Amino acid sequence: MLPRFNALQVQTISDAIEQQGYIVLPSFLSEHSVQALVSRITSFKKEAFKKAAIGRGFLQQQNSAVRSDEIHWLEQENQTDHDFLMLMENLRQQINQQLFLGLFDYECHYAVYEPGNFYKKHLDALKGQSNRVLSTVLYLNDDWSAADGGELILYAEDGTTKLQTVLPAKGTLVIFLSEQFPHEVLAAKKIRYSIAGWFRVNASDSRKVDTLE
Repeated sequence: MLPRFNALQVQTISDAIEQQGYIVLPSFLSEHSVQALVSRITSFKKEAFKKAAIGRGFLQQQNSAVRSDEIHWLEQENQTDHDFLMLMENLRQQINQQLFLGLFDYECHYAVYEPGNFYKKHLDALKGQSNRVLSTVLYLNDDWSAADGGELILYAEDGTTKLQTVLPAKGTLVIFLSEQFPHEVLAAKKIRYSIAGWFRVNASDSRKVDTLE
């Protein structure tokens, strides 16, 4: 069973989001907890993953010049996936209490970057159009060094000033405002595992039903 966020963790996360818009939490999960997720992602056969796309709805398309990773959405029916989703649900509720963001739900997928794969600089949300508010990335990689590549580069809103370079080391969790921070994933030199997710607000109204895409 994955742990719940404690009050100190939630306060630390909330303060960082409010003050600078992002936070990097090294060794966030215990070895036992993160290993369950590692075992899960490495248990899939290759055909369980699909090429990731860019855009949403009818604008969604695959573009290997922009991103070349493959993904598999987490499933509530699987106990390991369920435990992680419940952990993030706990975080959603507590962040709402702290920051009043109106976060409605959380969607996430496993991501696999084969050697040479990358994701060029982008925003997770289109300003004024998307309902993604907070992005998260949890890394699932053993013995990762800078020589292995695959770092996450987080940029300021100007898109050029580097704020942080994050090594995708096992157990590290990154959280940042989806509309504010352009970011990219550098080409990995060995297989790279992560869980990418987004806390969303509810975009539904009387004319349109909100859905996961």
